[in-house]
Amino acid sequence: MDHYYSQPMNNKDKPSPNHDIIMKSRKKIEITGVKHVESFDHEEFLLETVMGFLAIKGSHLKMQNLNVEQGIVVIEGKIFDISYLDDQYGENSKGFFSKLFK
Repeated sequence: MDHYYSQPMNNKDKPSPNHDIIMKSRKKIEITGVKHVESFDHEEFLLETVMGFLAIKGSHLKMQNLNVEQGIVVIEGKIFDISYLDDQYGENSKGFFSKLFK
């Protein structure tokens, strides 16, 4: 009978981070799998996640918590819209941002 032993994973075997969105009463949102915060102000956040770019729109938005190592962002305020900006905008960043910030 073969025996299998559990070995610790090294960094190259590490699975890609999960991407989850947890919203509480449209007042607080926790997002995991965040790679980079592109831009933010009190009306809109643009985040690069492991599943693509994510735009969060609202009013009185503020970043409550940012954990870069774990890829977690917590935003508070009144949330109106959460949307992914798919690859249909292409690789051209000028076109991507010009459509985003009309």
